[in-house]
Amino acid sequence: MGGANTDEIFIPGELIPDEGWWNSILTDEEKYLQSINENSNQERLETNSLIKNDWLSLKSIFTNDEVIQLKVAGYNRGGLLVEGSNIQGFVPISHLVSIPSTVEEEERKELMQSYLGKELALKIIELVPEDERLVFSERAALAGEGKRKAIFENIQPGDNVWGTVTNVTDFGAFIDLGGLEGLIHVSELSWGRVQNPGDILCEGQRIEAQVLSVSKENARVALSYKRLVNNPWDSILEIYSPGDVVTAKITSITKFGAFARLKEGVEGLIHISTMHIPEPTGSIDQFLQIDQCVQVRILHIDKDKKRIGLSLE
Repeated sequence: MGGANTDEIFIPGELIPDEGWWNSILTDEEKYLQSINENSNQERLETNSLIKNDWLSLKSIFTNDEVIQLKVAGYNRGGLLVEGSNIQGFVPISHLVSIPSTVEEEERKELMQSYLGKELALKIIELVPEDERLVFSERAALAGEGKRKAIFENIQPGDNVWGTVTNVTDFGAFIDLGGLEGLIHVSELSWGRVQNPGDILCEGQRIEAQVLSVSKENARVALSYKRLVNNPWDSILEIYSPGDVVTAKITSITKFGAFARLKEGVEGLIHISTMHIPEPTGSIDQFLQIDQCVQVRILHIDKDKKRIGLSLE
């Protein structure tokens, strides 16, 4: 193996995100970008595709955290194609200032069309010459030049930082740290099971998060939301005992039962065999509802496997 990369810092101890962890995050991000490009208007994106990127100059722009002006030449469902002198790249829709991720399909198309021919102030957020990959952000440019470098000089694993949620996806949430975006992977949102990251964080929300790792070379910061509080599983046996009756909220319903979240954020399973469903109802989803508060009895706790068995009272 080669020498250590001085541009990449990892937090010591149990917070270390290993290479597999990073790869899983990047894979999730790639899947997301691929999904938003499905059924896209490819003819638009192929406009003037003969432009060859000057990767040496682009590397300098990226390293110096410069803001540049580029013209919008095309679009698809996932974002905009932008061009300049010896520059052609992509701006994901999640990095455009004026388009919320919740906008409906038809309105999104109209908004994307309205960008054609306009000039945007942009920053490079991803530069991979070997893959011909050049990604820009309009939102990152709002912070001005040099802000990303300043953040990297003052941030390290273990720090708590404040930022604004800019986008929530199936695999996590992006957080604007004031010129640099960090990612909270879905696995770092809560100590409990997360079905929908949108149940934990909302766009525009101002939050505190803990820095897990910093990669200056790739301009990536991994964050955690759940590590701001102690892992409830560490002390679960001190909090609860079999036989305790407590309040819980239904989080999901399956054919074999329902999951309910306790106040500490951990979830337990109410197995269908412990339920007494009224005859006229006939099914669990007619008897229980998501977000419904119920009284449950703790049947058993397996701290090592992070499992709690519950029954309805």
